[in-house]
Amino acid sequence: MGIKLRSYITKPVEAAPLAVFRILFGGMMLLSILRFWSYGWIDKLYVRPQFFFSYFGFDWIKPLGIYTYLVFAVCAVAAVMVAIGYKYRMAIILFFLSFTYIELMDKTTYLNHYYFISILAFLMIFLPANAYYSVDSLKNPQKSFQKIPAWTINSIKLLLFIVYFYAGLAKLNSDWLLQAMPLKIWLPSKFDVPLVGDFFHLEWVQYAFSWGGAAYDLCIPFLLLYRKTRPFAFLMVVVFHLMTRVLFPIGMFPYIMIVSSLIFFDAGVHHKLLGYLDRLFHLGIRRFDTGKILVYRPTFGNRFKYAVLLVFLGVQLLLPWRYLAYPGELFWTEEGYRFSWRVMLVEKSGYAQFKIVDAMTGSYFYVDNTDFLTPFQEKQMAFQADFILEYAHFLRDHFQKDGHKNIQVFVESYVSLNGRLSTPMIDPKVDLAAKKESFAHKPWIIPFNDVIKGI
Repeated sequence: MGIKLRSYITKPVEAAPLAVFRILFGGMMLLSILRFWSYGWIDKLYVRPQFFFSYFGFDWIKPLGIYTYLVFAVCAVAAVMVAIGYKYRMAIILFFLSFTYIELMDKTTYLNHYYFISILAFLMIFLPANAYYSVDSLKNPQKSFQKIPAWTINSIKLLLFIVYFYAGLAKLNSDWLLQAMPLKIWLPSKFDVPLVGDFFHLEWVQYAFSWGGAAYDLCIPFLLLYRKTRPFAFLMVVVFHLMTRVLFPIGMFPYIMIVSSLIFFDAGVHHKLLGYLDRLFHLGIRRFDTGKILVYRPTFGNRFKYAVLLVFLGVQLLLPWRYLAYPGELFWTEEGYRFSWRVMLVEKSGYAQFKIVDAMTGSYFYVDNTDFLTPFQEKQMAFQADFILEYAHFLRDHFQKDGHKNIQVFVESYVSLNGRLSTPMIDPKVDLAAKKESFAHKPWIIPFNDVIKGI
């Protein structure tokens, strides 16, 4: 069994699929960064705000003022270098570091697909994506290989499999399947979509989207793996993601998933795609068909690489399940919610009024959140407990610097989840200024007053 497994993951396969993936990944990342820049979001999200929400343990990562544009510029240049395969190893490391830095600057902008891009870029550091049809392999024949070990391509397939399948598992809950929530809230507002918008207010359509979305995520990775169903599956990928792009403002993610799914196709398809590209770049694709095979020797460096990749993939398999270590309703507390491929499962809105109290005199005053937060930041803060705690600490430190002493910070917080009536989320008697952030459960979150069954 061990010999067969080793043979399966190390057998030589065509490098063309990985080359196409590298080109499309770099190109999509460049477009994403240029889009972000052109819309003025760098200034709006990272330059103008005076406060930024940090990920626990990464509070030292902050925007750099006007120099934040430089981080985006470095990321864009690195994306181009990745796409053309020029100094690939340095380029992909630089892209991973710069993009992940951007992602970590403010937790307010968290999206699943930002996380996906970061971990995909990390994985690509260990892959010979410049072995075929790249500037590196063109300039240095020693880096040129027509065939590479199968695991280098299969690792990307596994990562995509995890994303899809876990997203499907996350939809197996009573709100999504039995109540069609939150699609029952979102779809009627899309009445202006041509041809189909008039149907979105119908309940059966809302349930069809809910059940269809769950079935799609659970089945699509298997359909992509199987050769006979792959063309139909890819058509489903295109239709599904274009539909989500029309209905929801989720940026470049649908297109990223569409081009990523091409990795499942046989090498013949990728050779054709490279042939079309070669008409533009005139590198001479035949020059790369050398028949050379990249063989990984059992050196210390390669063994270390395999160990890192095994740990990395193990983390991706286990991390989404960490929510089981926390009590309470996941959708309410959101403890263990991020980085688990729970895509568009909740519609939450909240209200949070902070009170600053002098513990000695009992005097108090209320905070106007707009003095410190942008509207988008305030909206995200109002229904997420870790945001509320971090903001409470910021208020404590801010008013201490202003000369206030013996400060306590209390919050009156109400949250609505998936159309339910708004109810208190944070214990208003708890002094948040005295609470520390950690990975432990936050007992000052008031328990959810309903039950959501499922995974």
